[in-house]
Amino acid sequence: MIGIYICDDEDAVRHQIRTALEWKIFVEDYDMQVVCSAATAQELLDAAEDAKRGVYFLDVELKNDEWDGFRLGSELRRRDPHGTLVYITSYGDLAWRTFQYHLEAFDYIIKQPEQVGPLAAQCLEEIHARLLDERRDPEELFTLRTGDVVRHIPLGEILFFETAAVPHHVLLHTANSRLDFLGSLNELGAQLGKRFIRTHRAYLVAADKIEAVDLKHNRLWVGGRECLLSRAGKAALHKRESGDA
Repeated sequence: MIGIYICDDEDAVRHQIRTALEWKIFVEDYDMQVVCSAATAQELLDAAEDAKRGVYFLDVELKNDEWDGFRLGSELRRRDPHGTLVYITSYGDLAWRTFQYHLEAFDYIIKQPEQVGPLAAQCLEEIHARLLDERRDPEELFTLRTGDVVRHIPLGEILFFETAAVPHHVLLHTANSRLDFLGSLNELGAQLGKRFIRTHRAYLVAADKIEAVDLKHNRLWVGGRECLLSRAGKAALHKRESGDA
């Protein structure tokens, strides 16, 4: 069971979050439980002393000279390296500070009247989905970092990778999303192996997602998207089709 820990010095906010999370857990039948709803950092640390892979909803602006949410997150990250941190804040411009503390926060919830509970419940749904993905065969997931968020994308959902306009960046395309991250197609090709084909210097395509190929005009279609096809890409396709790949 996954333990959930809340720390916020505002009683009303803490109550909203706990109520929303417990209702979400009940309705969706998640294997999760709110273990602690604390007003102070020390209270939460005491409750989470032996926590593993916990989920932590932390107020950034704790009214305490010794602790703020970022220092608390750093201590939790030291104790529970694989835990999930979610920050609750009245300000929308504090995300950069997680870089300073190397915290890799999953999300930020802005305190809005009557909205903090529903936003926390929505966040928990996304966390639950990510945890399910992580339980699959790790070889069937592609992991990337966008900003300070780590994402796990099932390989079966990836259509193709494309070089981005920003140097040393790559775009990952699925049917419903496009994600920009730091990387190179050369490294990805070596990492992902035969499931993907380098059809062009700017494209690395999922072999089983290719729908049509136009050799005359040097292009192909993957998931309804048009990609480029180079001479080397044609050779790679021919080699694969002939069974030599």
